[in-house]
Amino acid sequence: MRENPISREEYIDKVLSAYQRTAGTAGTIRRPDRLLAAQLHERGVPLMAVENALVLAAVRRMIRPAGSPPLGTIRSLAYFLPVIEEVLSLTVSPGYFQHLRHKIERLAQTR
Repeated sequence: MRENPISREEYIDKVLSAYQRTAGTAGTIRRPDRLLAAQLHERGVPLMAVENALVLAAVRRMIRPAGSPPLGTIRSLAYFLPVIEEVLSLTVSPGYFQHLRHKIERLAQTR
């Protein structure tokens, strides 16, 4: 299923907005983040793949063994590049990522 094409600027804005909203990030957008979002657009990385990668990484950071040392704040969109690449290679249903989104909501309510 192909996404509807969106402009370069809209793509960048949506990627950066999703990044800002992702649990564990500083919420600050820097020039390298904007440049990376533009590169993702140029590569043709689907917006949904980026959003799913942010969700997957956030869940992985939230679900850790009890007593684990706290993780540092994510300060760059580049942190998510390996997960974006992983999501691009996955063959899971979109329902899986919806499940992860619900899991984040439930975890956020209990914290």
